[in-house]
Amino acid sequence: MPTPPTEQVPAIHHRRVGDITMTVVSDGFLDGSMAVLQNISVEDSSAMLRAVFRPVPRRTSLNCFLIHGPGGRVALIDTGAGTHMQKSSGQLPRNLAATGILPGEIDTILMTHLHPDHSNGLATAEDTAAFPNAELVMHAAEHAYWTSAEAEAEVMRTGQGVPTGGAYFPMAKRQMAPYADRLRFFEDGVEVFPGVTAVHLPGHTPGHCGYLIASGGESLLIWGDVIHLPEVQVPRPEVTIAFDVDPAQAAATRRRVFDMVATEKTHIAGNHVHFPATAHLAREGDSYRLFPDAWNQVL
Repeated sequence: MPTPPTEQVPAIHHRRVGDITMTVVSDGFLDGSMAVLQNISVEDSSAMLRAVFRPVPRRTSLNCFLIHGPGGRVALIDTGAGTHMQKSSGQLPRNLAATGILPGEIDTILMTHLHPDHSNGLATAEDTAAFPNAELVMHAAEHAYWTSAEAEAEVMRTGQGVPTGGAYFPMAKRQMAPYADRLRFFEDGVEVFPGVTAVHLPGHTPGHCGYLIASGGESLLIWGDVIHLPEVQVPRPEVTIAFDVDPAQAAATRRRVFDMVATEKTHIAGNHVHFPATAHLAREGDSYRLFPDAWNQVL
Protein backbone atom coordinates (compact mmCIF):
# COMPACT_ATOMS: atom_id res chain seq x y z
CA MET A 1 0.00 0.00 0.00
CA PRO A 2 1.41 3.43 -0.93
CA THR A 3 2.48 5.56 2.02
CA PRO A 4 2.07 9.32 2.10
CA PRO A 5 5.22 11.44 1.73
CA THR A 6 6.85 12.77 4.87
CA GLU A 7 9.02 15.51 3.35
CA GLN A 8 9.18 17.82 0.35
CA VAL A 9 11.32 17.15 -2.69
CA PRO A 10 14.66 19.05 -2.70
CA ALA A 11 14.02 22.78 -2.97
CA ILE A 12 15.92 24.03 -6.02
CA HIS A 13 14.79 26.21 -8.89
CA HIS A 14 16.64 27.29 -12.03
CA ARG A 15 16.37 30.68 -13.75
CA ARG A 16 18.01 31.93 -16.91
CA VAL A 17 19.50 35.42 -17.06
CA GLY A 18 20.66 35.75 -20.64
CA ASP A 19 23.41 33.17 -21.07
CA ILE A 20 23.83 32.67 -17.31
CA THR A 21 21.88 30.09 -15.32
CA MET A 22 21.10 30.97 -11.73
CA THR A 23 19.85 28.25 -9.39
CA VAL A 24 18.02 29.10 -6.17
CA VAL A 25 18.94 26.58 -3.48
CA SER A 26 16.92 26.65 -0.27
CA ASP A 27 18.67 26.35 3.07
CA GLY A 28 15.33 25.90 4.86
CA PHE A 29 13.86 28.43 7.26
CA LEU A 30 14.07 29.94 10.73
CA ASP A 31 11.21 30.72 13.09
CA GLY A 32 11.64 33.68 15.41
CA SER A 33 10.15 36.38 17.56
CA MET A 34 8.30 39.40 16.22
CA ALA A 35 9.97 41.52 18.90
CA VAL A 36 13.14 41.89 16.80
CA LEU A 37 11.26 44.13 14.35
CA GLN A 38 11.75 47.83 15.08
CA ASN A 39 9.57 50.88 14.31
CA ILE A 40 6.44 48.73 14.50
CA SER A 41 4.57 47.11 17.37
CA VAL A 42 4.40 43.35 17.77
CA GLU A 43 0.62 43.62 17.50
CA ASP A 44 0.74 45.50 14.20
CA SER A 45 3.38 43.30 12.58
CA SER A 46 1.55 40.15 13.72
CA ALA A 47 -1.70 41.48 12.29
CA MET A 48 0.02 42.12 8.94
CA LEU A 49 1.14 38.49 8.80
CA ARG A 50 -2.27 37.12 9.74
CA ALA A 51 -3.92 39.31 7.09
CA VAL A 52 -2.00 37.47 4.37
CA PHE A 53 -2.31 34.02 5.99
CA ARG A 54 1.32 33.76 7.09
CA PRO A 55 2.42 32.08 10.34
CA VAL A 56 2.84 34.09 13.52
CA PRO A 57 5.47 34.39 14.95
CA ARG A 58 7.54 35.02 11.84
CA ARG A 59 8.96 32.34 9.57
CA THR A 60 12.02 33.52 7.64
CA SER A 61 13.04 31.76 4.44
CA LEU A 62 16.74 31.09 3.82
CA ASN A 63 18.01 30.98 0.25
CA CYS A 64 21.40 30.60 -1.41
CA PHE A 65 22.19 31.03 -5.10
CA LEU A 66 24.35 29.11 -7.57
CA ILE A 67 25.73 30.96 -10.60
CA HIS A 68 26.77 28.80 -13.55
CA GLY A 69 29.42 30.82 -15.37
CA PRO A 70 31.44 30.31 -18.55
CA GLY A 71 33.92 27.49 -18.89
CA GLY A 72 32.23 25.37 -16.26
CA ARG A 73 32.88 27.87 -13.48
CA VAL A 74 30.43 27.85 -10.57
CA ALA A 75 29.89 30.48 -7.87
CA LEU A 76 27.77 30.15 -4.73
CA ILE A 77 26.22 33.20 -3.09
CA ASP A 78 26.10 32.56 0.68
CA THR A 79 26.31 29.19 2.41
CA GLY A 80 23.32 29.03 4.75
CA ALA A 81 23.09 28.36 8.46
CA GLY A 82 25.12 25.18 8.66
CA THR A 83 24.53 23.00 11.70
CA HIS A 84 24.60 25.79 14.28
CA MET A 85 21.02 27.06 14.15
CA GLN A 86 17.52 25.56 14.04
CA LYS A 87 16.97 22.07 12.61
CA SER A 88 14.70 23.60 9.97
CA SER A 89 17.76 25.34 8.50
CA GLY A 90 21.07 23.98 7.23
CA GLN A 91 19.41 22.28 4.26
CA LEU A 92 21.92 23.57 1.68
CA PRO A 93 23.98 20.32 1.44
CA ARG A 94 20.90 18.18 0.73
CA ASN A 95 19.47 20.60 -1.79
CA LEU A 96 22.85 21.31 -3.38
CA ALA A 97 23.26 17.59 -4.00
CA ALA A 98 20.01 17.65 -5.97
CA THR A 99 21.55 20.19 -8.39
CA GLY A 100 24.30 17.74 -9.33
CA ILE A 101 26.99 20.20 -8.22
CA LEU A 102 29.53 18.88 -5.72
CA PRO A 103 31.01 21.24 -3.08
CA GLY A 104 34.47 20.72 -4.59
CA GLU A 105 33.24 21.96 -7.98
CA ILE A 106 32.38 25.43 -6.62
CA ASP A 107 35.31 27.76 -7.29
CA THR A 108 33.95 31.04 -5.87
CA ILE A 109 31.88 31.84 -2.79
CA LEU A 110 30.39 35.34 -2.81
CA MET A 111 29.17 36.52 0.59
CA THR A 112 26.37 39.05 0.96
CA HIS A 113 27.52 39.42 4.60
CA LEU A 114 28.72 37.34 7.53
CA HIS A 115 25.65 36.83 9.68
CA PRO A 116 25.46 33.16 10.74
CA ASP A 117 22.39 32.29 8.66
CA HIS A 118 24.50 33.20 5.62
CA SER A 119 28.01 32.11 6.60
CA ASN A 120 27.78 29.19 9.02
CA GLY A 121 27.82 26.77 6.11
CA LEU A 122 31.35 27.81 5.17
CA ALA A 123 33.08 25.40 7.55
CA THR A 124 32.42 21.83 8.63
CA ALA A 125 31.97 20.69 12.24
CA GLU A 126 35.69 19.87 12.14
CA ASP A 127 36.51 23.49 11.13
CA THR A 128 37.63 22.54 7.63
CA ALA A 129 36.46 24.24 4.43
CA ALA A 130 33.07 22.89 3.35
CA PHE A 131 33.98 24.05 -0.16
CA PRO A 132 37.58 22.85 -0.48
CA ASN A 133 38.45 24.48 -3.80
CA ALA A 134 36.60 27.79 -3.43
CA GLU A 135 37.93 31.30 -3.08
CA LEU A 136 36.04 33.28 -0.42
CA VAL A 137 35.01 36.74 -1.66
CA MET A 138 33.38 39.64 0.20
CA HIS A 139 33.32 43.44 0.49
CA ALA A 140 36.41 44.77 2.24
CA ALA A 141 34.24 46.56 4.83
CA GLU A 142 32.58 43.30 5.82
CA HIS A 143 35.82 41.57 6.67
CA ALA A 144 37.08 44.68 8.47
CA TYR A 145 33.95 44.85 10.64
CA TRP A 146 33.91 41.24 11.83
CA THR A 147 37.63 41.25 12.62
CA SER A 148 37.48 44.56 14.53
CA ALA A 149 37.92 44.42 18.31
CA GLU A 150 36.40 47.91 18.52
CA ALA A 151 33.25 46.85 16.63
CA GLU A 152 32.90 43.77 18.83
CA ALA A 153 33.21 45.89 21.97
CA GLU A 154 30.55 48.32 20.69
CA VAL A 155 28.11 45.49 20.05
CA MET A 156 28.73 44.11 23.52
CA ARG A 157 27.94 47.57 24.88
CA THR A 158 24.78 48.33 22.87
CA GLY A 159 23.47 45.00 21.57
CA GLN A 160 22.49 46.66 18.28
CA GLY A 161 23.19 44.51 15.26
CA VAL A 162 23.82 41.34 17.24
CA PRO A 163 21.04 40.87 19.82
CA THR A 164 22.66 37.66 21.07
CA GLY A 165 25.72 39.58 22.28
CA GLY A 166 29.17 39.20 20.78
CA ALA A 167 28.80 35.58 19.66
CA TYR A 168 28.56 36.50 15.98
CA PHE A 169 32.13 37.84 15.94
CA PRO A 170 33.96 34.62 16.90
CA MET A 171 31.52 32.67 14.72
CA ALA A 172 32.39 34.78 11.66
CA LYS A 173 36.12 34.45 12.28
CA ARG A 174 35.80 30.69 12.77
CA GLN A 175 33.92 30.31 9.48
CA MET A 176 36.49 32.38 7.55
CA ALA A 177 39.53 30.66 9.05
CA PRO A 178 39.72 27.67 6.64
CA TYR A 179 39.85 30.13 3.73
CA ALA A 180 42.59 32.37 5.15
CA ASP A 181 44.91 31.69 2.21
CA ARG A 182 42.20 32.32 -0.40
CA LEU A 183 40.34 35.43 0.67
CA ARG A 184 39.55 38.18 -1.84
CA PHE A 185 38.06 41.58 -1.03
CA PHE A 186 36.34 44.06 -3.33
CA GLU A 187 34.77 47.52 -3.39
CA ASP A 188 31.42 48.61 -4.87
CA GLY A 189 30.79 48.14 -8.58
CA VAL A 190 33.48 45.51 -9.22
CA GLU A 191 32.83 42.48 -11.43
CA VAL A 192 33.47 39.70 -8.92
CA PHE A 193 32.62 36.73 -11.17
CA PRO A 194 31.97 36.67 -14.92
CA GLY A 195 28.68 38.50 -15.48
CA VAL A 196 28.25 39.30 -11.76
CA THR A 197 28.84 42.78 -10.30
CA ALA A 198 28.92 43.66 -6.59
CA VAL A 199 26.39 46.26 -5.37
CA HIS A 200 27.21 47.70 -1.95
CA LEU A 201 24.03 47.91 0.18
CA PRO A 202 25.26 49.04 3.62
CA GLY A 203 23.28 49.33 6.82
CA HIS A 204 22.34 45.78 7.68
CA THR A 205 26.10 45.32 8.05
CA PRO A 206 28.86 47.69 6.91
CA GLY A 207 29.85 45.50 3.95
CA HIS A 208 26.44 44.05 3.13
CA CYS A 209 26.24 43.53 -0.65
CA GLY A 210 23.93 42.45 -3.39
CA TYR A 211 25.02 40.94 -6.69
CA LEU A 212 23.77 42.03 -10.11
CA ILE A 213 23.76 39.28 -12.72
CA ALA A 214 23.72 40.68 -16.27
CA SER A 215 23.88 38.80 -19.55
CA GLY A 216 22.34 39.07 -23.00
CA GLY A 217 20.39 42.23 -22.22
CA GLU A 218 18.79 40.66 -19.12
CA SER A 219 19.56 41.25 -15.45
CA LEU A 220 18.63 40.07 -11.97
CA LEU A 221 19.64 41.66 -8.67
CA ILE A 222 20.23 39.31 -5.75
CA TRP A 223 19.71 41.86 -2.98
CA GLY A 224 20.75 39.88 0.09
CA ASP A 225 19.03 41.06 3.26
CA VAL A 226 17.37 44.22 1.98
CA ILE A 227 14.28 42.66 3.58
CA HIS A 228 13.82 39.93 6.20
CA LEU A 229 10.04 39.75 6.38
CA PRO A 230 8.45 40.61 3.00
CA GLU A 231 4.88 40.91 4.28
CA VAL A 232 5.92 43.68 6.68
CA GLN A 233 8.98 45.46 5.26
CA VAL A 234 7.77 45.83 1.68
CA PRO A 235 4.66 47.87 2.55
CA ARG A 236 6.47 49.39 5.57
CA PRO A 237 10.11 49.98 4.49
CA GLU A 238 10.78 52.02 7.64
CA VAL A 239 10.59 48.80 9.67
CA THR A 240 14.07 47.69 10.65
CA ILE A 241 15.32 44.63 12.54
CA ALA A 242 17.50 44.23 15.60
CA PHE A 243 20.15 42.53 13.45
CA ASP A 244 20.80 45.77 11.51
CA VAL A 245 24.15 47.23 12.54
CA ASP A 246 22.96 50.70 11.46
CA PRO A 247 19.13 50.68 11.34
CA ALA A 248 18.76 54.18 9.88
CA GLN A 249 21.18 53.37 7.06
CA ALA A 250 19.51 50.00 6.48
CA ALA A 251 16.11 51.70 6.08
CA ALA A 252 17.58 54.33 3.75
CA THR A 253 19.25 51.61 1.66
CA ARG A 254 15.98 49.68 1.47
CA ARG A 255 14.08 52.73 0.21
CA ARG A 256 16.82 53.47 -2.33
CA VAL A 257 16.80 49.89 -3.63
CA PHE A 258 13.00 49.76 -3.71
CA ASP A 259 12.90 52.99 -5.71
CA MET A 260 15.56 51.70 -8.12
CA VAL A 261 14.04 48.28 -8.82
CA ALA A 262 10.51 49.69 -9.05
CA THR A 263 11.60 52.40 -11.50
CA GLU A 264 13.77 50.11 -13.62
CA LYS A 265 11.46 47.07 -13.26
CA THR A 266 14.47 45.04 -12.20
CA HIS A 267 14.00 41.35 -11.56
CA ILE A 268 15.13 40.62 -7.98
CA ALA A 269 15.95 37.69 -5.75
CA GLY A 270 16.35 37.78 -1.99
CA ASN A 271 17.87 35.56 0.64
CA HIS A 272 14.68 35.98 2.69
CA VAL A 273 12.12 36.21 -0.10
CA HIS A 274 9.96 33.10 0.05
CA PHE A 275 11.24 30.25 -2.13
CA PRO A 276 11.68 30.20 -5.10
CA ALA A 277 12.92 33.63 -4.05
CA THR A 278 12.55 35.69 -7.24
CA ALA A 279 10.08 38.54 -7.75
CA HIS A 280 9.39 42.03 -9.02
CA LEU A 281 8.58 45.03 -6.87
CA ALA A 282 6.27 47.90 -7.83
CA ARG A 283 5.02 51.10 -6.23
CA GLU A 284 1.55 50.96 -4.76
CA GLY A 285 0.39 54.41 -3.72
CA ASP A 286 2.93 55.72 -1.22
CA SER A 287 4.20 52.23 -0.57
CA TYR A 288 5.34 49.15 -2.46
CA ARG A 289 4.10 45.68 -3.34
CA LEU A 290 6.08 42.51 -4.05
CA PHE A 291 5.00 40.27 -6.92
CA PRO A 292 6.61 36.84 -6.40
CA ASP A 293 7.37 34.83 -9.51
CA ALA A 294 5.31 31.79 -10.32
CA TRP A 295 7.20 28.54 -10.65
CA ASN A 296 8.78 28.59 -14.10
CA GLN A 297 8.48 25.19 -15.74
CA VAL A 298 10.52 26.20 -18.78
CA LEU A 299 14.27 26.71 -18.55
